[in-house]
Amino acid sequence: MQRTGRRIYRGYILIFALLCFPAAFAQSGAVDGWPIFAKVKFTSRLFKKLNEYYLVPFFDQRITSLAGTEITVKGHYIPFDGPRDQIIISKSPLASCFFCGGAGPESVAEAILKSKAPKLKSDQTITVKGKLKLNDKDINHMNFILVEAEIIEN
Repeated sequence: MQRTGRRIYRGYILIFALLCFPAAFAQSGAVDGWPIFAKVKFTSRLFKKLNEYYLVPFFDQRITSLAGTEITVKGHYIPFDGPRDQIIISKSPLASCFFCGGAGPESVAEAILKSKAPKLKSDQTITVKGKLKLNDKDINHMNFILVEAEIIEN
């Protein structure tokens, strides 16, 4: 009888937690992308057609196994001229991001949203969730792309 009472009590605690803190449980299935991206190594490579050097990632087994996995990144919205369903999110604010400051390519991600992005302000903190797509060939896109993405907090 005592064990049954404990199970019921634990069940009530779980239900209470789910009702009071749904966001914490909803995001728990997604992996935080920034620490994973930070472990990727980059090398400089010449792209002959453009006669330019670009940093190219080496995706090891650890990260390639995450391709297609749901990833969450929280960072700063970086404006760019592109389709309304694509956004750039940076771990750092614009002044110190990969494009303008001293951060590396591991600190930015592209998100291809399921629908048009809402109106966002430069450096606005947002959280984006989507399936990870890795890119080591197309210099017109970021190395880390979240597809079927959605903004879950802005």
